[in-house]
Formats: sequence, structure tokens, C-alpha cells
Amino acid sequence: MIGRRAALALPGLLLGCAGETSRAAPSASAPAAAGATPAASLDIPASGLTQGGLAVGRAAPGTRLTLDGRAVPVSPEGIFALGFGRDAPAEAVLAVTFPGGRAEQRRLAIAPRHWNVQRINGLPEAQVTPGAPALARIQAEQRRLNEARRTSTAVPHYAAGLHWPARGRISGIYGSQRILNGQPRAAHLGLDIAGPVGTPIAAAAAGRVTLAEDLYFTGNTLLVEHGHGVTTLYAHLSRIDVSPGQEVSRGEPIALMGATGRATGPHLHLGLFWGATSLDPQPVLEG
Repeated sequence: MIGRRAALALPGLLLGCAGETSRAAPSASAPAAAGATPAASLDIPASGLTQGGLAVGRAAPGTRLTLDGRAVPVSPEGIFALGFGRDAPAEAVLAVTFPGGRAEQRRLAIAPRHWNVQRINGLPEAQVTPGAPALARIQAEQRRLNEARRTSTAVPHYAAGLHWPARGRISGIYGSQRILNGQPRAAHLGLDIAGPVGTPIAAAAAGRVTLAEDLYFTGNTLLVEHGHGVTTLYAHLSRIDVSPGQEVSRGEPIALMGATGRATGPHLHLGLFWGATSLDPQPVLEG
């Protein structure tokens, strides 16, 4: 059983064409490499084509993309991101329009993953089954979270990689099924890093703060958008040191670790989103 540090259960809350396989870049950092990209090139790292995965790809500048009908931002240099949720189906369809107008579809095989079951007992009943006043607050907060996660700015800071925001024992992993006081709950959609209250928390990448407030489930919570709708979430903080609209740099201190909100001990809950889609942060963290 994974450690009892985190009692968070975020609400609802975060192939080639015609059968040829997508050409995989050698690593997730490859899209940021310098050099010209051929007019019909499209590189997507295979490591990101999994349930919960973030794939940072590169296309010829001027390429237009949609993933399962959703428009995908592409930077002037051709950098883009694709995200696949915990329960993503086995295949996704990427529609590509190259510079010059040639269009094609690529069918992306999404690798399945197996998820752990995490049992956490001894929680206050009000945290497991909130009453009516708490539910009203939760719903209002969810709307604000949804609005913040709709933010999409133009510069792909995420392409430089995501830095570990803190170091400590891993007390909860992405995708694990939460059973709270014997009652099945939503999957755990983030990475929990345990440590003492007051441990400094750094921004995983450069970006802009889109939310900074105290929420019912996650306590003191920060969201930072890193371009193209790629957003990190930092939860259960004891202190927030930045404000909405503020620009932050990679590795800049932004908060302190705590145990606010729905938590059984001090830790950082780190979330990663592609728009509203929750992703697994652990495979893409570096440094």
C-alpha cells in the first residue's frame, strides 16, 4: 500500500497514415533541438504515447494539427504538445495539414497502463462525503479551476523540460484508485512528494500563474501555465508566494510545502494538465 500522506481525490479532477507507425523522436527533449525541419516532417516521441502521457513533438513550421477533433497549438518553430488521459482509448487520430496544404491522418497507438489501488482509512467523514454547503463550495471552485486550465499562451516553455519542484519520499502516484474509508473514489491524478512543512516548492517550468487560492480539496493551491495549455498544479501548500498573472521562471521558489485542504500529512501534490486532461507528471520530470 502506498503511504498515507495524501488523502487527495481531485474531483472529476487532469501510426503513420493508413496504418504506418508514427516516427518517434529519440527523446522528449528532441523537439527543442535546433535546426530546420523538413516540410513534411512530424516527430512525436513514443515515450509520450501512453495513458497519462505528455508527448512534446515537432512539426514543420506552419503545420496545423488536431487531435481527435481538438485543435492543437503549434509554435512558430513547430513545437507542440499532445496529452492523453488516464483512461485514454487505445487509439487517437491526429489530423495533419502540412505547409502547402497536403493533409493526412495519423493513427496513434496509445499504450495502456495498469493502475494501483490505494486504501486510506481514518479520514474525517466530512472529507470523504462533504455536506451540502461544502458541495456548493467545491462546485464553485471547480468552475474556477476549469477556467484556469483553459488558459493557453503562445510560448512553449514546457519544451525545455519540467524540473522537480521539490524532493522527498513519493507517497502517492498518478492513476492509483483511491478507496477512502472503504468507499471507492476518483483516481488520484497527480504525484505526491512528502516532506516537512515549509519545504520550498519551485516552479517546474517557466510560465504564468493562473490561479492562487485556498480550495476545499487541495488547500492552498497554485496553477502555472507553461504554454499551449500545459499547466502544473501545486497543492496542500502552507504558503503561496506568487500571485495570479505573475510570470515565473523555471526553478523559481513559488510556495512552501504544507498539509492544507484534504491531506493526512505534509506533502506536495503535483498535477500536470494538457487543457482539462490530467496527465502523469512523474515520467516527464527531470533534474
